[in-house]
Amino acid sequence: MKRRLFLKSAMAGSAVATAVGAGLLTPSMAFANSADFKAKSDAAGASAAGAGKGSFKFKAPKIAENGAVVPMTVDASKMDGVTNISFYVVNNGTPLAASFNLSGAQGYVSTRIKMGKTSPVDALVTAGGATTKVSQEVKVTIGGCGG
Repeated sequence: MKRRLFLKSAMAGSAVATAVGAGLLTPSMAFANSADFKAKSDAAGASAAGAGKGSFKFKAPKIAENGAVVPMTVDASKMDGVTNISFYVVNNGTPLAASFNLSGAQGYVSTRIKMGKTSPVDALVTAGGATTKVSQEVKVTIGGCGG
């Protein structure tokens, strides 16, 4: 069994080394996305009290019968220069549920995300270099019994 584990580790290590050597994978690229999202989230928290709050429409169900497919919609079509729309689920193992980079497209996204349990959901819209956030609590139930 140790031989099999050694071979798996050697194969994985060589694949990563090849990707790094070819320039396909760099540590700065891997951590840039998480740092970029943290910066967006911090900026959204700072601008949430500002004039931009609520300048887009965020639709999410108050009670989701099935946490595997929870519909979400963001309509930021009245905002100019929308470059990113993201959904952040606070209590998920991976909080960033979805992120859409838009360039030259209308600021409207409708998708379904997966939620493990009841949680606040933040919709983040980046337009003109500023990020705004709208939050809504979504209760995940089993079988639709919200009691």
